[in-house]
Amino acid sequence: MSAAVPDGAVLGEDGVARCPWGSGDPLLREYHDTEWGLELHGRDALYERLCLEAFQSGLSWLIILRKRPTFRTAFAGFDADAVAAFDDADVERLLADPGIVRNRRKIEAAIANARAVLELEREGPGLDALLWSFAPDPRPAPPATLGDVNATTPASEAMAKELRRRGLRFVGPTTAHALMQATGMVDEHLAGCFRSGVRATA
Repeated sequence: MSAAVPDGAVLGEDGVARCPWGSGDPLLREYHDTEWGLELHGRDALYERLCLEAFQSGLSWLIILRKRPTFRTAFAGFDADAVAAFDDADVERLLADPGIVRNRRKIEAAIANARAVLELEREGPGLDALLWSFAPDPRPAPPATLGDVNATTPASEAMAKELRRRGLRFVGPTTAHALMQATGMVDEHLAGCFRSGVRATA
């Protein structure tokens, strides 16, 4: 059994205070504790997160986490060079794979986005530099409660607009903000969570 602490975090059976969403299912807890909100860099690592956030749209994140190993196999480890070379046969292969989210528009977007990522490398500044250019500096203070967490921000709206201008799909402001949260561009672990304020690199 977990108990709430005054600032909105939840105290788990292990005595550790976490964001409420990361205090239940073991897979979510591991993701919360070891990945979410840590600074992430690297073209393919960020491309993977961008794809998974897009696939999550309309679904629970736990579904995506459970399917992530199969996603990685199906999408060649999210190597942007490899995915950019996918063709119609690969689309059909992916649509037949029960281990991923079989949504044609999202699959086609992942492939198109890999090609856009390569174009970003050719033209500059590259995916990593472009995404991180939208990280607020200084970062806002961590939220006190889940009610203080917004689905979008001016920064995520600007990021989404620029990504769409660069040819990427399924990158609306909500998806962009989720990406910013997950990759440490903003710190939205609740103030009472043990991860709040930690800026280590994933």
